[in-house]
Amino acid sequence: MFSSLVRQPFAARLSQFYQLTKPRVVSLIVFTAVIGMFLATPGMVPLQALVAGTIGIALTAGAAAAVNCLVEQKIDALMARTRARPLPRGQVTSLQTLAFAGVMGGAGLFVLYQWVNALTLWLTLATFVGYAIVYTVILKPMTPQNIVIGGASGAMPPVLGWAAVTGEIAPEALLLFLIIFAWTPPHFWALALYRKHEYAKAGVPMLPVTHGDKFTRLHVLLYTVILTAVTLLPFVTRMSGAIYLAAALALDAVFLWYAVRIYAAYSDRLAQRAFRYSIAYLAALFAALLIDHYFRVPL
Repeated sequence: MFSSLVRQPFAARLSQFYQLTKPRVVSLIVFTAVIGMFLATPGMVPLQALVAGTIGIALTAGAAAAVNCLVEQKIDALMARTRARPLPRGQVTSLQTLAFAGVMGGAGLFVLYQWVNALTLWLTLATFVGYAIVYTVILKPMTPQNIVIGGASGAMPPVLGWAAVTGEIAPEALLLFLIIFAWTPPHFWALALYRKHEYAKAGVPMLPVTHGDKFTRLHVLLYTVILTAVTLLPFVTRMSGAIYLAAALALDAVFLWYAVRIYAAYSDRLAQRAFRYSIAYLAALFAALLIDHYFRVPL
């Protein structure tokens, strides 16, 4: 197998390592981090903080994703959603993945240390450890609350972005953290509902596997209600204005509709649509925060 790995064209090899970084996930991470940067200042983000912060956070997030792929390669091989990843297919080796993650993560942290600030470096390192080690190695195989507890690391990007610009953690940054933290359970449990048989086969104790569909559907609804309340806090605290409020109410209404339907009249197709909507929801919500930040309309 090693000789076949060596003979692969450079473009194919590059694509395989790129896939290890989970680019779609990392793009959402970087997007929310960049929004955090812009919300941290009333004017334009300093160019050095914007460029170096984005690169450093992106590289470290990609490294964490690669470690996740390394640890979960046997699980990934059992699931239809992930079996085409490079490690389960034997396109890259474990040693290559580890070296790739080490170089990428080290480069990201160096960029943050050299051109951003120490606080962002340490917060990003803690986020890396939280996702790649605490969530992937400890929580995910041990508890159905893996998504809730491990969601803390996934909610950190806007805090990292805020720290990259200001060198501190403000209450507004923690509100952004809280939004993603509350969004994570209904987002992932919608996926887990229609992939429960694969999670069961892989031995991953996701909530539908350990507590059943009805219990999970109820918790999707409850956490969506919590999320709705949390998304109103930026307006309540005067962090945002009417543009964000209108967008949040509209986006929340659709998410709540999905959650109610999942609870009352579940189907796999509905859960799939809810999962896809949740991704667009978070991106649109943070985009609304950005627009409102620069074009504030008081209410």
